[in-house]
Amino acid sequence: MRRKDIMVLNKPVRAAASNAWAVLLLPPITAVFVIFSRFSLLHPIQTTSECLSLLMSASAIFSFILLGGVILMVGFLNFEYYTVIPTVACSKIALLGQLLHPRQFVNSLAHCIMGVIVAWCCAVTIGGRYETLGYPCTESDGSPQMCLNEYHLIFLLAGAFVGFSHSLLGVIYNMNYVSFHTVQQYKYLRFKGSLPLVVKCSTTQALYSIRNYIVVYFFLGYIPRAWICKTLNLHLNSTAHPLDSIAGLLDLSLLYHLWISATFMLFTWYITLLLFRIFVTEVYSFPVQSSFTEDAHQCLPKVLTEKQPVILKFLALQDLALLSQHSPSRRSEVFSLSQPGGHAHNWNAISKECLSLLSDLTQRLVAYHDTVATNGRAKSMSTGSERTTSSETSGPQSPPMSLFTPDVGSPFASPGLRRLTAPVEQCSPWYGTVQSPHIMRRAPKLWSTSTGKRRFIEGDGSLRSNRHYIELAKLQWQQQLVQSQCLKSWYKTNSCCVLQLPEASSQALFADSQAHIWALEGLSYLVQASFSEDQFGVVQTTLPNILSCMLVLQEAVDRHFKLPHASSKPVRSTSSMADPTYKTLRFALRATLKTAIYRITTTFGDHLNALQMSAEHRKRLQQFLEYKE
Repeated sequence: MRRKDIMVLNKPVRAAASNAWAVLLLPPITAVFVIFSRFSLLHPIQTTSECLSLLMSASAIFSFILLGGVILMVGFLNFEYYTVIPTVACSKIALLGQLLHPRQFVNSLAHCIMGVIVAWCCAVTIGGRYETLGYPCTESDGSPQMCLNEYHLIFLLAGAFVGFSHSLLGVIYNMNYVSFHTVQQYKYLRFKGSLPLVVKCSTTQALYSIRNYIVVYFFLGYIPRAWICKTLNLHLNSTAHPLDSIAGLLDLSLLYHLWISATFMLFTWYITLLLFRIFVTEVYSFPVQSSFTEDAHQCLPKVLTEKQPVILKFLALQDLALLSQHSPSRRSEVFSLSQPGGHAHNWNAISKECLSLLSDLTQRLVAYHDTVATNGRAKSMSTGSERTTSSETSGPQSPPMSLFTPDVGSPFASPGLRRLTAPVEQCSPWYGTVQSPHIMRRAPKLWSTSTGKRRFIEGDGSLRSNRHYIELAKLQWQQQLVQSQCLKSWYKTNSCCVLQLPEASSQALFADSQAHIWALEGLSYLVQASFSEDQFGVVQTTLPNILSCMLVLQEAVDRHFKLPHASSKPVRSTSSMADPTYKTLRFALRATLKTAIYRITTTFGDHLNALQMSAEHRKRLQQFLEYKE
């Protein structure tokens, strides 16, 4: 990779390019706004000439400069706040915490200031009664004075209100989330295809924002009006109707100009956001290997394995998924051996990183299920003189329902069940005698052994395990319940948000699953191509690990979709610039995972029977070989 290519990949360079295009589009957008705000059907020729002369005036050039500065500031905020892994609030309290965060306060303040600047430019451009904040008037005794132009004030406050509303909606709907499109398109085609949505979202959001603003100004408009008059030593014209009244706010011309100005503001901001998303997520082709030592750290295996910004990791995984499908020459570089030495460094690095991603997701799902299995009462804080090792004591405590002995070799052997020998904490809901049968029935039966069989507790209350334990201590589950104060404190410490918004918590669990989807596609397509292209057999050495990892993840995903709300699809909104892709990533992951396994089994067929795998994995693999999954 040459230095020039590295500069093109640099995130600030891509963001700067998107901002440059947004600024270049500002003059034609402003011209359209001038026409809509000043054009008259009764005098078309006169208003057209006035619009042209206005666009060439010194005030218009000054407004262009201010608007250009606002566009650059919006682009900077997009670059500063964007993320490829959305933050999903699991509860309304968590969402409120995001809205009240100091970082969000700065963002909202910046949008309010930018809204005022844009509103001032719009008021000056429209002219007439909106042009200035103060105008000369006379008192009752005939002495001259400066009076407040409330039409100009209502424009400035509307800009601040729309900017503040836009900032809040950005947090609520994850506007800063940047997703990667499945279908690859040129930048121009993506921009052209998204333009109608930008127009629709801008006009709709401007309409609702102005509606809300009118209601707020009707009740609270006198507060900023009195403060402005006192601060700037302006007076109220007694002959003019105040605008915080029904008669004042039913001015259709005023409402139209407020709406068209808010639409212009939001349209320029959304265009900037759209261009930023298009440029940042543009596909980049990483070299698999380089002949230059100084550029080796920029190659695909290094970018995947070393610590990099998240956006760079996503671009690398996206490139891996694309090269595995469409580039035989680059695939051959992945399968190649190093010279000298004859080691498959490229394949080992890529496969190791992809398997690590899939294993992390599997462990996350196991931990999530273990928490849900105990109704959110996770975290074992064992007390007493007898303590087991940290690996046996830390983790959830499972309720005494349908206990069984899981296969220790399976990652789905619940950590909570392996820690049943630890003394129950005094503040646990399971400490003491459970007198109500409803408490016992609340424990869900989510786990099964790797062999599909259950071994229940025998009459003496002991639990036997084939591998780790010969005989476990008797489990004492029938004791007195702790006092309500301790129970309440334990719930407050250990209850998680899954009890409040299970669907949101499921979305948060798969928020970064786009990376896992690309890892699955990259691995499966490379394994499929290796059947005919891998001359050295480097893929076959890791094929058992790849299949085992995918099968374990598939079992975890299947278990997750058996939980309440996990399989419910959210309603897709078509009138918002918010990207709801993250809400359906779990469905895309499940489909990609099953497709990836089938892609491998249909390619290798019965050859997979020669692989060394556990009996459980071989049994599940046979289901795919027989097309029964």
